[in-house]
Amino acid sequence: MRFLVIMFSVVKNLIFLSIFIILTSCTSEEADDPILDIINEIPLDKPEPDITDSGVLYPMSDIENKGNWILNKEISDEFNLDVLDEDRWHIQGKNGEYVSNFIGRAPSQFSTENIKIEQGVLKLISKWEPDFNFNTVKTQTVGNVVYKYENITTAALVGKKYFKYGYMEIKSKSAKAPVTSSFWTTGNKSELDMFETFGGHKTSDTWRKRLKYNAISWDPNNKYYLPDGLGPAYTTNIQVAHNTADEFHVYGFEWSSDYIKIYIDGVLHDKGNLTKDIVTNNGIDLERWVTDVGYKIWVDSETFPWLGIPTEDDLPATYQIDYIRVWQKKTI
Repeated sequence: MRFLVIMFSVVKNLIFLSIFIILTSCTSEEADDPILDIINEIPLDKPEPDITDSGVLYPMSDIENKGNWILNKEISDEFNLDVLDEDRWHIQGKNGEYVSNFIGRAPSQFSTENIKIEQGVLKLISKWEPDFNFNTVKTQTVGNVVYKYENITTAALVGKKYFKYGYMEIKSKSAKAPVTSSFWTTGNKSELDMFETFGGHKTSDTWRKRLKYNAISWDPNNKYYLPDGLGPAYTTNIQVAHNTADEFHVYGFEWSSDYIKIYIDGVLHDKGNLTKDIVTNNGIDLERWVTDVGYKIWVDSETFPWLGIPTEDDLPATYQIDYIRVWQKKTI
């Protein structure tokens, strides 16, 4: 009997020792754990969604929804699928189709291969690709300099549904290179650029911290028709405290028939209350107010030769978008 008790004690100790060895072994080899590999691949700066206690999404500047906003789910996108929702978005150049016949701003050209979604983030990538099949017919002239399409590919998405008035919000991080990261709209003879950022400007800290806002007329009967060189109809610089390429920030734009308000991380910018009276000089110059039309969302990266052209060493660079949300007023 004593012998059995001794053997039971020995076996029990061996079991505990084996468990200890197994646990210690797992800890020392955790770098090979595929689950840990997945966790380690998650970007640290991936932003969390802004959700109210009720689980309903509202603008960051109006989390209590005093504006009676309703999320337009047909236009908004959280980019949480593994692939892009092409029922919602058109990829510029897909099947040879370019909205507004815009293939990109020379020397860069839009590529359908420069768009991907990773871990819930949309990525528009600018690349150095001299062997890309560039358009050899078109050119663009900037400041009396003719640019052909060469070396640089970028990317663009255009929404497939129009909407009129509402609150547009994007959570994004600009590309850190001499290319734009833009959030804008296109409509009937009109364009609203909520922002064009240049987070990788090589010499200007001011540009790295700037949202360039434009209201543009494409109506040849408007005296501010851009191709005539008299536009934009209205433009202003929204300076922020941060480099737009350093981390994710939330940019909001409340658009109505009377004003456009610009919010940075939920706070109205001190120069972001663009009323119709301000834009039109108290109604004296009404042709400057060109935003009373339906729009489609557009996001892209382009080269702006007048601000510097990226070199091979600057690329690749990625414009990252966590989400795009559009709310509209509740109708009574």
